[in-house]
Amino acid sequence: MMFNRSKAQAIALLVAVFLAGGAAGWGVAASRGDPRPPRRGPDAMVDFLAGKLHLSAPQRDSVRAVITRHHAEAEAIWREVHPRYDSLRAEMRREISAQLDSLQRDRYARLIAELEHQHQAGDSAKSKTDGGRN
Repeated sequence: MMFNRSKAQAIALLVAVFLAGGAAGWGVAASRGDPRPPRRGPDAMVDFLAGKLHLSAPQRDSVRAVITRHHAEAEAIWREVHPRYDSLRAEMRREISAQLDSLQRDRYARLIAELEHQHQAGDSAKSKTDGGRN
């Protein structure tokens, strides 16, 4: 089955949102002292789906093959839409901040800075393990 460009972009955005959500979740877990390092990429998604859907070993292998087969294309699309996503995220953060009182805004700014730091640390660790590929 062939995907048209908009479906491929939607899938890439879904994967990217999953990974971003996972990074935030892993960041919260790390802040609570969870010793497991954050995982990203196809194996992280397979593990997530396996846990939520109780996949059998053959299903895990099949799902991993599907994700791996489309991973490079999804990443290419993500690189294309990432600037738009960053712009939207910044606008959402500005709008959320406007809803908060000054104490909450300070806490929100620290939270965002912490999440960004954890995300960058995860990117740095990933670059070391995958030779800088993205």
